[in-house]
Amino acid sequence: MASSPTDLPVNFFTARDGTRLAWREMGEGRPLVLIHGYFSTAYVNWIKYGHAAAIAARGIRVLMPDLRGHGDSDKPHDLAAYPPDVLRDDGFDFVAHLGLGAGDYDLAGYSLGGRTSLRMLASGARPERAVLCGMGLDGIVNTAGRGGYFRHVLTHLGSFQRGTPEWLTEAFLKTTGGDPVALLNILETFVDTSRAALAALDLPLLVVTGEDDDDNGSAEALAEAIPDARYQSIPGNHMSAVTRPELGRAIGDFLVRD
Repeated sequence: MASSPTDLPVNFFTARDGTRLAWREMGEGRPLVLIHGYFSTAYVNWIKYGHAAAIAARGIRVLMPDLRGHGDSDKPHDLAAYPPDVLRDDGFDFVAHLGLGAGDYDLAGYSLGGRTSLRMLASGARPERAVLCGMGLDGIVNTAGRGGYFRHVLTHLGSFQRGTPEWLTEAFLKTTGGDPVALLNILETFVDTSRAALAALDLPLLVVTGEDDDDNGSAEALAEAIPDARYQSIPGNHMSAVTRPELGRAIGDFLVRD
């Protein structure tokens, strides 16, 4: 039993290709699969700043995997372990491991976690509700653009001027103890989602981003592209919004039924 909200046991499951993936959980109630962002971990995105605890307090069982190449999950250096859409497949394997069927759970993610959630939705995942955080339309329909930025950072580590976006991204990498080789391989997994696929989604969905976050394009445009979606802004930019209590509050407010 965890002695505090930041001291949660690490659980593991095995993906279909044999990769060992870590996950943590907090709370009891309706399950929420909550996926972190690129370079980050379940602990950093969801536990460190209190989001998991705030959501769990609403009567939700918060289930937080570490993506492959991140956190306590395996970080293979073999490029063969990173085929297109493997993060989506890992998400499906996690839902299956938990024994969750259609409508039995909700799904949410931040940044790459939001994109991964959307790839699952576009490929047949059937949560009751979903929340896409820190993600805009460009980051969904044209993943190569954002991938190019991270490829530049990961292949030029140590060369950036202090205070630049690239320097700040590298500093975050150091904070999370990320593996540059594994994270570079993650870029090979990105798959675009078409506007037609977005228009075909048929579940209540919230798009929530920092009011100064345009890293992945327009969040408002993403919400407009999905029939039953709405947009909500919170304070901050892409890096700072995830530290704000408004993020966990927005997720909880959307998911909790009256």
